[in-house]
Amino acid sequence: MSVPHEASEPYDVRGMRVTDHRFTVPLDHSTPDGESITVFAREYSDAELAPAETEQLPWLLYLQGGPGGKGSRLLSFSGWTKAASKHFRILMLDQRGTGLSTAANRQTLVLRGDASAQAQYLTHFRADSIVADAELIRETLGSEPWTTYGQSYGGFCTLTYLSFAPHGLRESLVTGGLAPLTGPADRVYRATFRRVAARNAEYFAKYPQDRGITTRIARHLDAVPEFLPTGERLSVRRFQMAGSFLGGNTRMDGLHFMLQEAFVPTPDGERLSDTFLETVHGLVSRAANPLYALIHESIYGQGGATGWAAERVLGEFPSFRPDAEEPLYTGEMVYPWYFDEDPALVPLKETAELLAAKNDWPELYNTGQLARNTVPVAAAVYTDDIYVDRDLSLETAEAVRGLQVWESADFHHDGIADDGEGIFNRLLGMVRQNRE
Repeated sequence: MSVPHEASEPYDVRGMRVTDHRFTVPLDHSTPDGESITVFAREYSDAELAPAETEQLPWLLYLQGGPGGKGSRLLSFSGWTKAASKHFRILMLDQRGTGLSTAANRQTLVLRGDASAQAQYLTHFRADSIVADAELIRETLGSEPWTTYGQSYGGFCTLTYLSFAPHGLRESLVTGGLAPLTGPADRVYRATFRRVAARNAEYFAKYPQDRGITTRIARHLDAVPEFLPTGERLSVRRFQMAGSFLGGNTRMDGLHFMLQEAFVPTPDGERLSDTFLETVHGLVSRAANPLYALIHESIYGQGGATGWAAERVLGEFPSFRPDAEEPLYTGEMVYPWYFDEDPALVPLKETAELLAAKNDWPELYNTGQLARNTVPVAAAVYTDDIYVDRDLSLETAEAVRGLQVWESADFHHDGIADDGEGIFNRLLGMVRQNRE
């Protein structure tokens, strides 16, 4: 089945031939003749190849991390895209609701009606719908079964693809993205809280002086109103979200450099600097990716309500509380208070509550199909990943027939930012070693 499709004339960007694609797909794939939305994807190929040569290359679909992350905007081939461009035409998908696809945010969702209507609309934005979009796009482009490369949440989508549309896949690569196939969201957060605590310990061992400055900032925020550039007061618990720095190899050092610029002298005593507040704002605002907060827990929803699982499990880890004697930085958990403190999310609070209470989510994975899998799959699992737990990842790997794992302690969650070319080539070699 093909769907309405518009493609731009190709244009060149620093050695890349680029084509913009817009596809009209059903909002609800179970009712294909109902309401439709637009899904955008950008094609990249090597500009040195003649158009006829490019046409002969197979497609690679990149499934971005998230949820709520748009496809990467390439300015040149580098890292994994440099490696992939030698073998493929790369298709960067703006997953529904993101980027240039039909938007889903505080500005547009109000057009859907009340919170109940908004929540119902957003039930169609998980991996099952993303995979159904991808299959329609593949067929519309006239592609044979294609290769997918899933980073983080893109790996979750890959597992859904393998579950429900394996006929569309030639081979799949996954980095930092083997989701648990069963069980409540609570066990995900229980595992990742432990990983984040260990990463905090590693960070403060490297920068012991930052233990004191972190606590000092927290206590300062308790006593002195400090405001982010968007006008809202910065809370301790929101400052703790700077722990997103801890999810990467080199990014961890960025936290240290940010803290060095925290305080400046003023006529009213020491205050947090504009530089510091601007950097924190960039870390804690969900204006650019509100779907991350709205549907984050639902990506672990297998039937029952998630019910703010991270907030519930937080009670078992008091060192992460903002009033702890020495509070720790948090990871990628989403809490209900996000919708009280982030201006981009405040209008969506009731919608988020309805999604958290939804107790009839459809299954995202078919464990029987995964146990019978015949699609070659290779996955990088990072030993100390604070976002996608290593032990849960290996449990999933065991449940997918033929899935090959490369485990590494050399990288964290954003490993492809450090050595994307090497990681991509290694995984591609793994899925092809017995075929070519």
